[in-house]
Amino acid sequence: MKKTRVSIATGSAGEFFDRVREHAGKLDRGESFPAAITITFEDPEDLLKVLTAERVRLLRRARAGSVPISDLASGLRRDVRAVSRDVGLLERAGLLRTHYRPNPGHGRIRIVEPVAREYRLTASL
Repeated sequence: MKKTRVSIATGSAGEFFDRVREHAGKLDRGESFPAAITITFEDPEDLLKVLTAERVRLLRRARAGSVPISDLASGLRRDVRAVSRDVGLLERAGLLRTHYRPNPGHGRIRIVEPVAREYRLTASL
């Protein structure tokens, strides 16, 4: 995993396009900028639907590295199915990724990995 940073924020479509223009200008000038992923929600309520307190706990635990969903659930003292649903939602939001690996004698096991070493959350009302 690269030392990518994920920024999760609220903002308008105009702010998004301003950021895109700024990045395009830097690329046109041959400048570089650090690898980063920015996920922007227009409405803080939408952000809070994705990042509940339990999902933030899950992100903190998963940030340590590759871990099976069953181990995440055990460490968080939550039901495996609930953690699996939350992992799926966070994966669709671009905050986690998963893959399967063989589990000899038991089929496959789903492994959860962070997309970055650092997650930053910024919300403005």
